[in-house]
Amino acid sequence: MVKAAIKKLPKLKPPPLATAGIEQKIRAANYADDLALLAQCDLIIEAIAEKMEWKKSLYETIKPHVAKHAILASNTSGLGINKLSGQLSKSLRDRFLGVHFFNPPRYMQLVELIPCDETDAEVCESLEHFLVTTLGKSVVIAKDTPNFIGNRVGVFSLLATMIHAQRLDIPFEVVDQITGKPLGRPKSGTFRTSDVVGLDVMHHVIDTLKDQLKDDPWHDCYQTPEYVLKMIEGGALGQKTGKGIYLNKGKQVYSPAAGDYVDAEQKFDKDVAAILRGRDWPTKIDALQASDHPHAKFIFACLLDLFHYCLVTLEEVAHSARDVDFAIRWGFGWDKGPFELMQEIGFSKTVNLLNTALEENTLLASVKLPDWVAKIDNIHTVDGSYAPAEKTYVSLSEHPVYTRQSLRENVTGSMLTTRLGDHLGKAIFENDSARLWDGGDDIAVLSYKTKMHTINSEVLDSILKACEMAEQNHRGLILWHPDAPFGAGADLKQAADYVAQGKFEKVVALVENFQHVSMALKHCYVPTVAAVQGMALGGACEFQMHCHVTVAAQESYFGLVEAGVGLLPAGGGLKELALRAAQSAKGGDLMKPIQQAFETTAMAKVSMSATDAKGLGLAAAHDVVIANPHELLFVAKSQLKALSESGFRPPLRLEKIPVMGKTGKANLMMIAVNMLEGHFISEHDYDIAGRIATTLCGGDLETGSLVSQDWLLKLERENFLELLQNEKTLARIAHTMTTGKPLRN
Repeated sequence: MVKAAIKKLPKLKPPPLATAGIEQKIRAANYADDLALLAQCDLIIEAIAEKMEWKKSLYETIKPHVAKHAILASNTSGLGINKLSGQLSKSLRDRFLGVHFFNPPRYMQLVELIPCDETDAEVCESLEHFLVTTLGKSVVIAKDTPNFIGNRVGVFSLLATMIHAQRLDIPFEVVDQITGKPLGRPKSGTFRTSDVVGLDVMHHVIDTLKDQLKDDPWHDCYQTPEYVLKMIEGGALGQKTGKGIYLNKGKQVYSPAAGDYVDAEQKFDKDVAAILRGRDWPTKIDALQASDHPHAKFIFACLLDLFHYCLVTLEEVAHSARDVDFAIRWGFGWDKGPFELMQEIGFSKTVNLLNTALEENTLLASVKLPDWVAKIDNIHTVDGSYAPAEKTYVSLSEHPVYTRQSLRENVTGSMLTTRLGDHLGKAIFENDSARLWDGGDDIAVLSYKTKMHTINSEVLDSILKACEMAEQNHRGLILWHPDAPFGAGADLKQAADYVAQGKFEKVVALVENFQHVSMALKHCYVPTVAAVQGMALGGACEFQMHCHVTVAAQESYFGLVEAGVGLLPAGGGLKELALRAAQSAKGGDLMKPIQQAFETTAMAKVSMSATDAKGLGLAAAHDVVIANPHELLFVAKSQLKALSESGFRPPLRLEKIPVMGKTGKANLMMIAVNMLEGHFISEHDYDIAGRIATTLCGGDLETGSLVSQDWLLKLERENFLELLQNEKTLARIAHTMTTGKPLRN
C-alpha cells in the first residue's frame, strides 16, 4: 500500500513534490517488519484514524522503539492532546505534543503546535525551530481545544456562510464569487474549497465540533448540511472523486432547491461587487448594511457572525488575537484575519454593530460579548495584540529562530506593517522605482518599488548605480524585495510604446542597457546575490542568472518566458545558457545541454520550484535553496559575507565559448518542425524557435567554433529587435498586457 501511494505522488495535482524523483528517498515501512527503524528517528508523527483506542494501542506498540531523545507528535485535529498524552507512558509525555499541518502541506504555511500539560518547553521550541527553518512553515502555538484555532474559526466561517446562503437563497456559484477574491480570500471561495478539501473530510471536522462542544452557544450550527450528507453517501466527495458540490469541471453546480445539478450561470451583483472593491472598510461596511440586496445582506451577516464568534471564543482557543489572524491567513489563505478586519472597520464600530445585532436577535447565537471587549479601543497595537487571559497586549514571539527573519510578518495595527521603510535600513539612494539601502552591516540591498517588480529604464539605471556604489563602499550587493515576486520581467509597455511612437533607437538603447546591467552584475568586483521568492520570469530570471549566487525560496518559479510574448530572452539569458551548456558538457557532448536549453526557452517552461530550476539550467548548481522565504535576506547576507571573506574575485569575461553552430541549429529545428507539423506551435512560434536556436548555437558557424560572450549578446540583441518589429509579436504583447494571458497567434 505504501509503495503504491509513493508511486502516485508525482502524478498528483497540485504537485506535492518540489523535485522530480525525490519520492525515491522515501522509505516504505510497515508495523509488522520495520518497527525497529523508529529508533533511528528524531521526530515521529502519528497520523492514524481519530479513534482513541487505536491510538492507545499504537502508542503501546511503538513505545519500545522510540529513541530517548526523539519527539513524538500527533497530527490529530479531533482528539485532545492531553487526552492522548494520558494514553502514553510517563517517559514519553514530556516530549509529546500535537503538530497539525494544513493541506496541501507543501503549499500551506500554517502548522499549529499544541503542547500538552507535561510537554517540555525545550521540546516545543526545538520543534518550532525545525518547522520554521527546515520546513519553511509558519507556526502558531495553539491551546488544546477541539480543532485548535484554524479549523475552529475557519470551519465556523464556512458553516455560517452555508447557513446564510441557504437562508437568503444565494446560489453556490455566487457564494464562491463573493467569498473569494472580493473578500480577500482564495478564489475558490467556499464550496469549491470544500470540494478540494473533500466533503467527507469537512464532515469529519464538523462532527468533531458537534461531538466535543455540546455546551457551545453555536452548537446548533455545527451540522453538516443534509445535501452534503447525501453526496457523501453517494460517493460524491468532491475533487478527488470528480463530483461534489460541482460537477463537469465546475460547469455545473448542485442546487438544493432543484435537488440536482444545474448550469453554474448565476452572477454576483455588480453594484454589491463595486462596494467590495472600495479600499475603506468603514465605508464598505456602512454600504453593505444600508443595501437591501440579498448579496449585501449575505456578506454583512457572514462578517458579523464571524466577528461575534471570534470575540467570544478568543480566550478559549488562542493565546492572543494575533494567533487567530495568523492561523486564518496561513491556514486558509485569507489576506486579512478576522481581528484585522475588525481593526480596519474600527474596533469600537464593530462592537457597536454587534451589540445592535444582539439586541435585534439577528446573529446565529445570542451570547453576549465578553467584558474585556468594552475595556479596549483596539485589538492590535504597536505594543502587541490583545490576550484576554493575560488582560494585556502581547508582542511577537521572541523565539531565537525569528532572528533569521529580517522582516517578520505582523498584523494590521502593528508597527511592522510598513513595507519599504526606514526599519529596513538607511537609504543610500531612492527614486520612484527602486531603493538602495544599508542595514548597518556594510551590505548594500536594492529593492524595486515597481508593480510586480517589473524592470523599467529607471530600475536598470538603479542597478548599475548600485553596482558602482557597492564596489566603492560596500562588501557586496543583494537584489531583494520584502514581498514576492522577485520579478515579472521587463516592462513590456515601455518597449511597445517606443515602437508605436517610432522611437526605435530608444528600444535599441533599452536592450543594450539590459544586457549591460546583466554583465555588470556578473563582473562586479564585489559579490552580487539575488534573493528570490515567487516568480522570477524573463529579465528577472536573467538578472539572477548573472548574480554570483542566487538564494531562492523553494516555492520560487523561474522561467525565460519571452517566447510567450513573441520575443526571445535578450538580457543575457541565452548567452548564459550557452555558456553553462559548454561548461557542463560531459565528454564533449554539447548537443544534449543545448537541446535542453532550447526546449526550456522555446517552450517558455517555468520551473515547478527553485530546485527544479537547477534541473532546467535556470539556476546554477551552487545556488542555495531554502524553505522559508522570510529567511531569504538573512541567508543571502550569509552567502555574501562568505564570498567576501574568502578572497572573492569576479569571473573572467571568457572569450572562448564552444558552440554547435549551424549543425546544432539544424538538429534543434528538427524538433521545431515536428511540433509545427503536429500543430503544437504556430508559424510565428517556429520563427521564434529558429532565432533562439541560432543564438544558442552561436549563429552560422562551424561546430566547435569559439565565440565570446559579446558575440552571443549581439545575436540576442539582433533577433530580439527584429521580432519586436513583427506585427504578430506586437499583438502578443498587447494581448498579454490587456488580459494577462499569452496569445498563440
